[in-house]
This record gives sequence, structure tokens and C-alpha cells, in this order.
Amino acid sequence: MTTAIERADVVNAELVPQASPDGAVEAYDPATAAVLTALDQGADEHIAAVRPRKTKVSYARDWTLWTEFHAWLAGRTGTMLPLTAVTKGTIVGFTVWLDEVKKAAPTTIDRRITGVTVTARSKGATVPKEATLAARQLVKRFRNDPARMARGRGKAVPMTPAHIKAMNTADRIVPKKPGSRRRRREYAVPELARLRDRSASSMRFGIAGRNEEVSALDDTGIKLIAEGLDVHVPSVKGRPPRDVIVYYGEHPDTCPVRCWLAWQQAKLVAGAAPGGPAYLPVDQWGHLGTQRLSPDGCGRAITRAAQQAGVDAHLTGHSGRRGLVNTGRKRGKRVEKLRAQGGWSPKSPVFWEYVDDADRTEDAATDGIGL
Repeated sequence: MTTAIERADVVNAELVPQASPDGAVEAYDPATAAVLTALDQGADEHIAAVRPRKTKVSYARDWTLWTEFHAWLAGRTGTMLPLTAVTKGTIVGFTVWLDEVKKAAPTTIDRRITGVTVTARSKGATVPKEATLAARQLVKRFRNDPARMARGRGKAVPMTPAHIKAMNTADRIVPKKPGSRRRRREYAVPELARLRDRSASSMRFGIAGRNEEVSALDDTGIKLIAEGLDVHVPSVKGRPPRDVIVYYGEHPDTCPVRCWLAWQQAKLVAGAAPGGPAYLPVDQWGHLGTQRLSPDGCGRAITRAAQQAGVDAHLTGHSGRRGLVNTGRKRGKRVEKLRAQGGWSPKSPVFWEYVDDADRTEDAATDGIGL
């Protein structure tokens, strides 16, 4: 008697741990477990290696505060808990400590929770989801308190073309500040630094750029076209890159195209390598650096230029981003154009907050109703 052998299709399937007869999944064999553990460790190390330096510094500061909190807690309980004991009780206690003892702003507290959680996990600790959820529920309540929200720097002041004009036309001679230890009575801003800051402030506004994005710009990514500049904004912190057009401005002192061309020519004459970083450091004697101007350096440059010009507003890195939306909406620019220029996602709550703030005074409910 012959038995016909029927053809069976081969099915691709994912390998899983072998199941026991009672349905329970058996553990991996030692060799497989060792490989998986090594891969997990390698993944953690790779993620830590590509994490931005500024984030690493912030996480280190968060862990320092976590350590300080544990010492404070030990002084009241008589027991020094291990730093890897990230439980619902300890993380909520840390949140309350930051609020009541350190008087931190809710946004800062929320970020420090992230820093402690990430660092604890990198040290092998298990952080329960309900622990961070409880802490963030508490932070959410803090955000409803105006007094707590006032602890932070608040929203960035929107930069305006008037601010840029004031900074770009300010006197190069800066008088000595009261109480300053500087020997000289006055300080002359180097011409090279002045040209760089003129370009950086107008370019930041034109591309609605973050500090990291302004720092990452390259000469090769800024091309002169008939309309102005075709600017390639590189990817930073995992955000997608974008290509935007920055038009010629109406006034030479605030025109991002003219300011860029003046700075580019000046830095090449000063010895900058062609095709390198768009913005470079300049020291107090006017010597040009060779390394890229850091994101923090880009932020400090705009704040310093505003102070030297006597601008009655504390301009920061995000002032240019908010300023483009604010000014653009008042000039009738479409929302989708502004959003694309700054690289915001369609659902970005920050972007729509900027739009709402800009639209508050436009066609207000009490405008022109006969009052």
C-alpha cells in the first residue's frame, strides 16, 4: 500500500521560545540569552553615544539633584535609600521636593523626571510606569498654578523686525556696565563679530531656526538664487531636515540675504575655509575660530546683541521662531507656509499656541461692533 505524499507550502515564521506541553513559554537556552543580552546592552550604549551633549549634561544635573534629594530624605527618615530605588513614592517625593524646596518651575520638574528615569534605567533599575505617571499627574496640577508657572523664564519673547534693526544698527562701542570688573571703560565689538551677529539674527528669523539648527548650517547648504537664499536646514535631534526660501528683505540692515553675503565675504577674507560651517566663533580681539559656533553660542550671541543694543526685551534662542509666526500672521501669511518654514509638525501644540497669540488682536470680538 502506497501513501501519497501531499505537497506542503513552506511558511516563514518568527522564531519564538519553545512552548512546553502545558502552554507555558520556556526560557531561552543560555547561548541565546547571552546573545540577546549583549544586543540589548549594545543598543543602550549606541543610544547613549548618539545622545546630544547638551542632553547628557542636563541628565547628569538631574541625577545630581536626585542624589541630593536622597540625602535630604535620609536626614528625615534615618535611612539612605539606594539611588536606583525609583518607585512611586520616591519619584513623587522628588517631584514635591523640587517644587517646595527647590522652587523649580513645572516645566523644569517634568524634564528632570525624564532625566532621572533615563539615567536610572541606564544603571539597570526598573522604573514602574505608574511611578512616572503619578509624578506627571502632580506636575499637571502644578501647571494650573500661575505662581508656580511664573518661576520659569516663561514664553520666549517674539523677535520683531524692529528688534533686528536695533541690534544690527547698534553702536559698536559698548560702555562699561556698572559693577563690571572690566578695566576698560568701553568695549568695541569686533567688526567680524558684528557682521556674524547681524547675519545670524536675520537668518534665524528667516528660517525660524532653533539654536541647534542655526549652529548646524553650512556654507554649501546656503545657495544664492534670484529670490534670495535657498537654505538647507539640517536634521537636528531627530527632526527631519527642511529646505526653505529666505527672500530679500525690504531694508539692507535687516535683509537676511545681504547680511549673509557680507558675513560670508568677511569670514573668507579672514581665512575661513570655503564650504565650512556657516557661523564661526569670533573672540574679543576679532580673531576667527575654526570650529562651528555651538548651539549655546548661537543663543548667547542673540541675547548679547540685544542687550548691547538696549532692546527692552530678553531675546533668546526661540525668539526668532516665535517672532516669524507672530509677524507673519499679522502680515497675512498662511499658517501652512509658516509651519513649513519652521519645521513644526501639523499637530505641534507650541506652533498653534504661537498662531493663537498672534491672532488675538486680529479681528477681535469687540473690534468695530459699535461700542
